[in-house]
Amino acid sequence: MSNVQIIEEQPVGFQGEGFLATNLSTVVGMARKNSLWPLPFATSCCGIEFMSTMGPNYDLSRFGMERLSFSPRQADLLMVMGTIAKKMGPILRHVYEQMAEPRWVIAVGACASSGGIFDSYSVLQGIDKVIPVDVYVPGCPPRPEQIIDGIMQIQELAGSESLRRRNGDEYKALLESYNIK
Repeated sequence: MSNVQIIEEQPVGFQGEGFLATNLSTVVGMARKNSLWPLPFATSCCGIEFMSTMGPNYDLSRFGMERLSFSPRQADLLMVMGTIAKKMGPILRHVYEQMAEPRWVIAVGACASSGGIFDSYSVLQGIDKVIPVDVYVPGCPPRPEQIIDGIMQIQELAGSESLRRRNGDEYKALLESYNIK
């Protein structure tokens, strides 16, 4: 019998027992992913569904989101839920502009995504007319599981985003298309 030692291939970033070496972008991405501070901008029934995600049945705090921020300067995830009137568009945009970079936006429900059943002169037909949206959650209203799935998509985006993406020409062009400086 020979003593053959089986060496398993270690994942990227691991070097030696109990030692982890990685790059700054990965660490910052992991920190951003697990510490999002959402600002709920709820106007209708989708807001009620979001409230249920904070309850004991769905417990959104297990995703690192137990601290809701009601100040845009302390939030990095804007969650727009419900019907947005055209008169509210500039206010929503102002809230978005007050948020610090990096910032992400999730449109929850049919009304925030496309105006929903309200195809009228007074309802904004999707918040992407005034601010850029990262994730759309469909439904009228969406179930809490769908909202959690949308939040998990935002977390993946936050965890995998390059530190330099927000300084890139493509991102600056996106903001300029919305007349955001």
